[in-house]
This record gives sequence, structure tokens and C-alpha cells, in this order.
Amino acid sequence: MVTLKGKKVYLRALEPEDLDFIFKIENDESLWELSHTQIPYSKFLIKEYLTNSHKDIYETKQFRFVISDYADNALGLIDLFDFDFKNKRVGVGILILNPKHRSIGIGTETLNLVINYVFSNFDLQQVYANVLESNSISLRLFVSRGFSIVGLKKNWNYCVKSCTFQNEYLLQLQNK
Repeated sequence: MVTLKGKKVYLRALEPEDLDFIFKIENDESLWELSHTQIPYSKFLIKEYLTNSHKDIYETKQFRFVISDYADNALGLIDLFDFDFKNKRVGVGILILNPKHRSIGIGTETLNLVINYVFSNFDLQQVYANVLESNSISLRLFVSRGFSIVGLKKNWNYCVKSCTFQNEYLLQLQNK
């Protein structure tokens, strides 16, 4: 797998050394409404996931990059999911873990790197994202990169904390 390099960050494949980082993210209940997680993950399951993370996107239909700064600190993740070669599309989701790393261009650079990579290497027609209506920072990121809001899924996700349903936008970026 190619490492994707930007000015502020680079994107790399998962490594066995990422076990604690992934464990922290996957078991942070404040993030569960974004990932649709409902129960904690064991270190054993995450280790198994890391062992298989090298598999081809054509086989697994997904791929996860670690967002790293040039001091080799893991800042977050960007996921490609629901890879559909027949229909030439893939979903994308991004998580910058520490709020101090948000709104300073890391998300924009990361998204640009991934979009350029998938459009250049996989002959895709589009990339799409699902963003909660309440997540204004993420919504602003995707729209600033050229994604169009093409729909609003009403009462799409149930938030256990607030016992309410949340709306979710569907955004698309078409390959030119």
C-alpha cells in the first residue's frame, strides 16, 4: 500500500502497533453514534482486524488509513467503505481524534489525499459521505471539498444518549 503524503500529514496503512490507538477509538462511547457501534470491542478482535487489514479493497470492500503527523503521531482515521467497483463508488468517513487537531486544515488535506488517490487508482465515478445534520464541522469540511448535499435522511440515526433520532445528510462528489 502506498503512503499518501501531504504537507501537514501523511496517510498510512494500519500497523500492529496501532492496537492501542484503535482500541481507544473503537471503545470511546462518545464516538459510537458516528460509527454505529453498540458494544465495546476486545483487544483480541481488534488484533484480528489489524492482522487482516492488509487485504485488498476489492476483497474486503473497505480500507482504513491512519492519519499521522510527521512526528509519527496518529491523529485520526479515514475510512473507505462500501467499495462498489461495479457502480464505481466508495463511501468515506473521517475522524480526527483530538479537538485541537480539528479546523486547522488536517481534515481538508486528508480528504484531498484520499479523494485524489481513489479517483486516480480505482476508476470511480463518485465518493459519498454520510454526515449527521448536527455535525456542522464535518459538513463544512465535505462541502468545502466540493461534495454536494443530495439528500436528508430524516430520523435516520437513533442517539441513545439523548433518546432522540437524528437526521443525516447524504453528500456526493462526482469524478470530473
